[in-house]
Amino acid sequence: MGNVQMIASDSSNTSRYEAPAVKKAFQLLRVVAKSRKEPGLSELARNLGFSKSTTHGLIQALLKEGALDQSPDRKKFYLGPTIVDLAFKSWNYLRVGEKAQPSLDELRDNIGETVFLGVLSSTRGIIIATAEATKPLKISSPAGTTIPLLAGAVGKIFLARLDDKRALRHIRKHGLPSFTPQSIVNEGDYLLELDRVRKTGYALDNEEYLPGVKAVAVNLGNRRGLPLAIWVVGFAGSIKNEVMPRIIDETLHTARKLESVLDGGA
Repeated sequence: MGNVQMIASDSSNTSRYEAPAVKKAFQLLRVVAKSRKEPGLSELARNLGFSKSTTHGLIQALLKEGALDQSPDRKKFYLGPTIVDLAFKSWNYLRVGEKAQPSLDELRDNIGETVFLGVLSSTRGIIIATAEATKPLKISSPAGTTIPLLAGAVGKIFLARLDDKRALRHIRKHGLPSFTPQSIVNEGDYLLELDRVRKTGYALDNEEYLPGVKAVAVNLGNRRGLPLAIWVVGFAGSIKNEVMPRIIDETLHTARKLESVLDGGA
């Protein structure tokens, strides 16, 4: 009987046990997920009511596990690759794709090229929704596909959020890959390209990631805890110079609409 009582007591204690650090970590992740812009240390501490030292410790632990990721300047935080991988098929991210799909389809129909919605991290982009072109010869990648961050237009819109000093630090850490002969591998040329992206609000890929393929990308900012972007991809033979301005305008218009759509409702 004594042994039975001991087991029952242990079970009861376990059911009542709360891990304060785990609870605080999930509180922090929830705040990040609800933020429309990537929060920094001070903002997180203030919103959580924690000290900066406690918040810093939680951030470092979550970064180590990949549950958080940080901007290249290491001052802003968003949900990391571990959370993305675990949550990709969850209800929340299915809802993001569902809410965005009509806008993606409309853009695809207007320009005749494949459209992607993706999540950006410091090392890669993950496609979470797609609207494939209907023509026989098209670019196609299913949801869940990952691409290197510095591949063409996607990396440009990610790094364009930073000033040149911080962007250069990230470039030197990860390098500028030579995917094709058109890839920008010179640091100075890449910084000039980032300046153009900041001024215009969009990035271009002129056969820099894949030979014969062009792209236009626009940053959607932080939505549901993660930096999102929309990009249009097509073969150079169909995305000619004379149609590029219309594709850019349509993509920018859709991006602004998506920001409102993804912010509305649960």
